[in-house]
Amino acid sequence: MSPPKLALPDLASFEAARAAIAGTIRPTPLNPSADLSHRLGVPVLLKMEHHQVTGSFKLRGAANAVAGLSQAERAKGVVAASTGNHGRALAHAAKAAGVRCIVCMSNLVPANKVESIRALGAETRIIGKSQDDAQEEVDRLVAAEGMTMLPPFDHPAIIAGQGTLGLELLDQAPEVETVLVPVSGGGLIAGVAAAAKAVKPRIRVIGISMDRGAAMVESQRAGQPVLVEEVASLADSLGGGIGLDNRYTFPLVRDLVDDLITLTEAEIAEGMRQAYWQERQVVEGAAAVGLAALIAGKVEVHGPIAVILSGGNVDMAQHFRVMAGTWDEEQA
Repeated sequence: MSPPKLALPDLASFEAARAAIAGTIRPTPLNPSADLSHRLGVPVLLKMEHHQVTGSFKLRGAANAVAGLSQAERAKGVVAASTGNHGRALAHAAKAAGVRCIVCMSNLVPANKVESIRALGAETRIIGKSQDDAQEEVDRLVAAEGMTMLPPFDHPAIIAGQGTLGLELLDQAPEVETVLVPVSGGGLIAGVAAAAKAVKPRIRVIGISMDRGAAMVESQRAGQPVLVEEVASLADSLGGGIGLDNRYTFPLVRDLVDDLITLTEAEIAEGMRQAYWQERQVVEGAAAVGLAALIAGKVEVHGPIAVILSGGNVDMAQHFRVMAGTWDEEQA
């Protein structure tokens, strides 16, 4: 017997989140890709969320979650595990609100992302070799100091904040029929799918990830949250588990997402090159997966198509190697 469906977030929760974060985030452009539109024969639009204030979509969820804290919670501070972008977003939102923030990360998080979080005034803790290791330190801080955990994805306020991107996208281009969304823990795709389908029920939402260490994809295949080995990838922001006790994003992805696609490291590299050479955009590997899936012919084309470029916080030395053609999988 399949597990019961989760009650879907309603349109009102996404509209409330949009009002709560309006002064913190910036609306991002939705620009046409002339190259991909010509190649595929349908309009392809790029949602430039890597132009967000902190360089990724994560600020939407973090800002909404911080806005909803009680005075007692603000006094004790917030803590989270992160692969980088959520930590940066939470640090920014917490600093703006005058709230103490600790971000716990594994040794797999690139140094540029760790330094950017410290620069925003957050404390950082580097723990172990996986997101699960970092989460153990988060749990300790919650128990020992009474801090409030604001996780990267599996939280209603985080999902509602990320869903504002779906509302914004359809405001800009109501004709969109398919949205390609990077998938890690599922906060972005759960929010975008729930918000977009509340407005336009027949819209297709397709998740894209890497083919190694894709916890949400493996969990959906298994029919329940499972552990995966976390390994280095060009799409480092898509690493990490979804939590064996996942309450929200697993069932929302199960019930709302139309397809899940995985990519090789070489295909992700091609997506990054497409972003740079054809679209004139610098994006991290995780943000390039939608482009990569289109180039690789892994998406059944129904247009118009919107591709979410989710973040631009890439290690520039790595980006240079990918653009120069000197990168290989051993350097991922």
